[in-house]
Parts: sequence; C-alpha cells; structure tokens
Amino acid sequence: MKKTIFLIFVLLATVACKDDTKKENKAIVKEQNNAVVTNTKTYRGEFIHLKDGSVLYGNKFIYGVVLNEKEADLAKQVATIKKDSLDMVPVVVQGIINKKKPGEEGWDERLTITEIVLVGNEPSSPDIKVESKK
Repeated sequence: MKKTIFLIFVLLATVACKDDTKKENKAIVKEQNNAVVTNTKTYRGEFIHLKDGSVLYGNKFIYGVVLNEKEADLAKQVATIKKDSLDMVPVVVQGIINKKKPGEEGWDERLTITEIVLVGNEPSSPDIKVESKK
C-alpha cells in the first residue's frame, strides 16, 4: 500500500512539473546573402520619434532605436496618432538589442526593430504636465 501511494505521488509530482524556460521567437535575418538565425524578443513600451533619433521607453528600460526601414514605418504610423510633437505612443515591437561599440556615440543599448506587432490608438498620458500661468 505504501509503495502504491509513493508511486502515485512520484507520478503526480513528475506530471505536475512544467517547463519554465522562456521560448524566444526566431527570426531569420539575411546579412550579405547568408541566412543567419537570431533570437528576437518582444518589447512593450512608449515610442517617440524626433528629428535626430527614436527611443523606446518601457517600465524597466530605455533603448535607442536603430534608424532603419521598420523604424521609419513605425514612425509614420505613430505620426498619425500623435497630437503633439513630444507625444509618446504605446507600441509592441519585436527586435534585437545590440550594445554600442567602444568610442561610438549614442545609447549604450540599441534596439533594432524586426517586426511591428501593435501600435496604440492614442498617445500616452504624460506623467507630469507643465503649464504656464498668464
């Protein structure tokens, strides 16, 4: 009887365990006509595009965004939603984080967008609003 209960307990413990490893999406990036498999992750944050660059601001990160074709597409989509030039729009994108090279200017970590998943319908509300009294 004890062996049967022990066997059932071990069986239940084995079945109840789940795999907690994160599965990362795989994207194929072609570099110089050679297919290279790289890992991309999904990032949710607020996107802002200015004349000299773009930024993705999240709860626990701030990344400079590499200016490429996907960033330009995202900037066009966000421009139709923004009410003010400094409005940030919530977005969900997939991309790859790259560290900057020593001696290079700019953000320490840069996000290369590989896919635009979702763009919000309206700008984010600012945490602090500055008004001038007349």
